[in-house]
Amino acid sequence: MQILRYAAFTTDPSGGNPAGVVLDATGVPEDEMQAAAAEVGYSESAFLVPRPDGALDVRYFSPLAEVPFCGHATIAASVAHAAANGSGPLRLHTRAGLVEVSTSETEDGYITATLVSVGPRTEDIAPEVQAALLAALRWHEADLDPALPLRAAYAGAWHPVVAARTRERLADLAYDYPALAELMTEHGWTTIQLVHRDSETVVHSRNPFPPGGVVEDPATGAAAAALGGYLRELGLVTLPAALTIHQGDDLGRPGVITVSIPTDPSAGIHVTGTAVPI
Repeated sequence: MQILRYAAFTTDPSGGNPAGVVLDATGVPEDEMQAAAAEVGYSESAFLVPRPDGALDVRYFSPLAEVPFCGHATIAASVAHAAANGSGPLRLHTRAGLVEVSTSETEDGYITATLVSVGPRTEDIAPEVQAALLAALRWHEADLDPALPLRAAYAGAWHPVVAARTRERLADLAYDYPALAELMTEHGWTTIQLVHRDSETVVHSRNPFPPGGVVEDPATGAAAAALGGYLRELGLVTLPAALTIHQGDDLGRPGVITVSIPTDPSAGIHVTGTAVPI
């Protein structure tokens, strides 16, 4: 089983979010996928299994557990697939549903991928759970941006959206790891989408990921898609919209995620990024 290593949402191998990629995991047992992801140690690794019709089955594993969908590993795997087989459309069958991807080569020789998420949605979070979440983050009500209400958002995986009033609050991340891991596992949250909005279309983000055995995910495509659905559903952005999400700066692994939000309330969210071999 050959494991490739790519950095997603960057053109610099030392930036963005690293992912393991196996282009053909046909016949590989689940426990071996999990063991390989743990050995690689990145926040996620993607394992592709070609189908007879040309589509691909994809499974995503963090060092500790399988997740239903991972955006940055999808971008990385799609770019790696295009590098090996040529650019074009891909149909990925994930545990969350069908994700369609298009890949193309830029004028400067990089490969860019755009995924279309499954249909997004949001859910309220009970007040007592919100309080437990803020306590685990070691945040307070006064730290929150009242324009962006705390909600759970989904576009293949669940991510509570927690908006910081200031960029300084977002930069100061020192959460209670065991408490947050337990709370996230209890409620089925993949990462926490911590955000600060500079403007309607420019966002800074951080994503704690203790259930996966990772303190922080450097660039999170699934959470970016969930955020796009959240903003559309709550009427917090002018449609159609194009967001630029900056993530990883506070980790020294800067990455840029582009999110396109269609007007159709049932349409998937488009997430675009480049990936490069590590």
